[in-house]
Amino acid sequence: MGLCLRRETLPMTQADFQPLAFDVLPEPEMRARADAFLALMRRRRSLRVFSARPVPRDLIETAIATAGTAPSGANQQPWTFVAIGDPAVKRRIREAAEAEERAFYGGRAGDAWLDALAPLGTDADKSFLETAPWLIAIFGQRWGTAPDGTKVKHYYVPESVGIATGFLIAALHGAGLATLTHTPSPMGFLNEILGRPDAEKPYILLVAGYPAEGATVPRITKKPIGEIAVFIEED
Repeated sequence: MGLCLRRETLPMTQADFQPLAFDVLPEPEMRARADAFLALMRRRRSLRVFSARPVPRDLIETAIATAGTAPSGANQQPWTFVAIGDPAVKRRIREAAEAEERAFYGGRAGDAWLDALAPLGTDADKSFLETAPWLIAIFGQRWGTAPDGTKVKHYYVPESVGIATGFLIAALHGAGLATLTHTPSPMGFLNEILGRPDAEKPYILLVAGYPAEGATVPRITKKPIGEIAVFIEED
C-alpha cells in the first residue's frame, strides 16, 4: 500500500504562481481579532470526561480540512487523519491503549514522569476512548510513493504534523467541541487496528466531543507572556 505523491520534474515558471489573497486590515481590527482569538483559546482545556452526545460528521470533516491548510516541509503535507466513530473500533482502540497504559503506570514510566502527571489525576483507565463520539488518529507519513513506485523521503514530518494538529485542535475548539490529546506509548496498535501502512507513524490520538454533564478539569494555569516570549527590537 503506497502513498501517492505528485512530483514536479520541470523548473518552476511564472505560470506556476498566483497572486496572494491577503487583506491588510486596519490595526484596530487586527487587535480586536487577535484579542478575540486569545480569549477563545484561553477557554480551551484538555478534557477527560466526555458525553456520548453525537457530533455531526461534517463538523469533524471541516476541522480536519482546516488542519490540512497547515504549512508543511516542502508542502508535502505528510499527514493522515483517521476519524473513528464506529463503537466497535473505538472499543478495540481502548482495549489496546489501556494495555499500554497499565504497563506505563505499572513501571514503564519513571518516578519523575509519574510525579509530573500526578496533578492531572491521570491513570490507566481511558473510558473516554469509548464514550466520546469521535477519535481522530493522527499519523505522520514518513515517506511517500512517486508515480513510478519509488520511495520519496518526506521532510520535517514531526514538525509538520505538530503544526497541523494545532490547527485541528483550534478548529474543533472554535466549533464548540472539547478535545484531549491522548498519546499512549507505543502506539503501533493503531496501524494494525486502522489498517494504516508502515509508512505512517501514529503521533496522537485526539479525542473530540462534548463535555460530560458536570465535567471538571484540574485547576491549573498557563505561563504568562513574560515567561514564554522574548522580544528583541531595535533601540
